[in-house]
Amino acid sequence: MWDDLFRALALVLVIEGLLPFAAPARWRETMLRLATLDDRQLRIIGVTSIIAGLLMLQLVRLL
Repeated sequence: MWDDLFRALALVLVIEGLLPFAAPARWRETMLRLATLDDRQLRIIGVTSIIAGLLMLQLVRLL
């Protein structure tokens, strides 16, 4: 179980690092735009991301 958790966290770090590595200017621009959003908008983005991740996990389990 812990192995899976660490693998998942490692994969998150790899994926999170792809955009700043591949397109740093575009990534910086996106982060600046995100910084201007209010808390409600950020929470909506966060919960949408959580739901999408959970749905993807369920899909992987079914396959």
